Amino acid sequence: MKASQFFISTLKEAPADAEVVSHQLMTRAGMIKKLGAGIYTYMPMGLRVIQKVEKIVREEMNRAGAVELTMPVVQPAELWQETGRFEKMGPELLRIKDRHDRDFVVQPTSEEVVTDIARQELRSYKQLPKNFYQIQTKFRDERRPRFGLMRGREFIMKDAYSFDRDEAAAKASYQVMAAAYRRIFDRFGLRYRAVAADSGAIGGDLSEEFQVIAATGEDAIVYCPSSDYAANMEKAEALAPQEPRPAASNPLTKTPTPGKSTCADVAEFLGMPLANTVKSLVLATDEVGEDGQVLRSQVWLLLLRGDRDMNEVKVSKVPGLDAGFRFATVAEIESHFGCKPGYLGPVGTLLPVKLVVDREVAVMADWVCGANEADFHMTGVNWARDLPEPDLVADLRNVVEGDASPDGKGVLAIERGIEVGHVFYLGTKYSKAMDATFLGEDGKPAFFEMGCYGIGITRLPAAAVEQNHDERGIIWPDAIAPFTAVICPIGMDRSEVVRQAAEQLYSDLLAAGIDVILDDRGERPGAMFADWELIGVPHRITIGDRGLKSGQLEYQHRRDAAATQVAVGDVLGFLKEKLAG
Repeated sequence: MKASQFFISTLKEAPADAEVVSHQLMTRAGMIKKLGAGIYTYMPMGLRVIQKVEKIVREEMNRAGAVELTMPVVQPAELWQETGRFEKMGPELLRIKDRHDRDFVVQPTSEEVVTDIARQELRSYKQLPKNFYQIQTKFRDERRPRFGLMRGREFIMKDAYSFDRDEAAAKASYQVMAAAYRRIFDRFGLRYRAVAADSGAIGGDLSEEFQVIAATGEDAIVYCPSSDYAANMEKAEALAPQEPRPAASNPLTKTPTPGKSTCADVAEFLGMPLANTVKSLVLATDEVGEDGQVLRSQVWLLLLRGDRDMNEVKVSKVPGLDAGFRFATVAEIESHFGCKPGYLGPVGTLLPVKLVVDREVAVMADWVCGANEADFHMTGVNWARDLPEPDLVADLRNVVEGDASPDGKGVLAIERGIEVGHVFYLGTKYSKAMDATFLGEDGKPAFFEMGCYGIGITRLPAAAVEQNHDERGIIWPDAIAPFTAVICPIGMDRSEVVRQAAEQLYSDLLAAGIDVILDDRGERPGAMFADWELIGVPHRITIGDRGLKSGQLEYQHRRDAAATQVAVGDVLGFLKEKLAG
């Protein structure tokens, strides 16, 4: 490709609404152009990146035995009503009507459609296993679309769905996909982690997220530097302390803490470590009648160490809270504790509450909590002596750096990541809802065991930019760069020698299968270099009259601080070596 035939449109300044680096740089580099909130045109330079991502994904999915199809963007609501998601999914699901007033959705994902295909086409166990995938446009009506391609409303996604005869076969299909995803992300050339993820309401342990490591990532990734353990924050287990609970050494005392309603303020006021305090979180569960009215409610008190944060996913797995919970109302809190939030505690509640404590709190002694009276806290609180043992002890908190690794092989560290892929064992959730069955070997109908596997095709380039950039612009990995190499001739429009050398090198690189662009626009060196540094092409070869007189060209990788002199006759071999390394 020659630059004069292509479309290059760079900007010196990012738009005012571009909050994150990837949004700023991809807009400035002319890769995306905003059309509406969360909706972007993929300009020629950006589309080349997306196509390279798609090519890698497609090659590895095919290699893993998946079969490509394309499902409609607009789907009949009837299928979504079968699974209940038409009503349950909320406003993120864009619902539309046609001229006949029939309901449709703009797909955010395609479990219903692919399950409908399976129940019609896959009639026997002899046709299994089968894995269908597509690379297709999706739409989710985000409340606050932001961060460019990181959280847009319209996006391109690879979604795959496996169908198996039983759980063992489904788990084998899952492992095939997990291995394929590792090959895909290895080929992208990005630093990433595959982390254990929570399986949500479906349950089970087969769920992994693929996270591109980036300081600006929204997700916290927990890992052990001395082992293979990795999980997202929702999944990472905080182990119970190994030390036994110390004996009580201080008397229970109602202590004035005027105006100090937070654990941090109380600890500072009393001159003690924050870890000696306990925070109280009040939840409620509702029993609902057939008419949807609340019959009765149960108030729950959760206790965590004052320096810890509650993990809502873990709390949602506590028996009794696993059917759904909410934060208690002020009226419920006052009726049970006789006090407004800020001074709550388990000692002397007015009405009984279900008490669930974090593993750490269960082995604490002489701790501090609210006294259920404004401006007072209880100090020297101890289990058994001052209040009964808790109803339940559970892992309720987020892990922190330095916690013991659940695999027993070291301590945990935390870094930020951007989720760009997810592999997930579904089981029979959709096949049962849609009565999707096949005839088993025994001649009886059985529900398909399913898995689903997604990659954010258009999110991946944004994540790559968040990980790979500097003050001059983007730094693409070779595999997904819009062009692998750029030839920058100095004064090509004025020097026939330079023009001939540039054209010859361009032809040689194309013949060698290298994705190269020749900048024949006649730009000044500074402007030309600035464009390609902003765009992020990883390999640059500069040709000038002075160098040619001594038989030299200049090579510079996008990460290099200075150029390297290379003999004209050696440049092709030199570049091939760089690309291979």
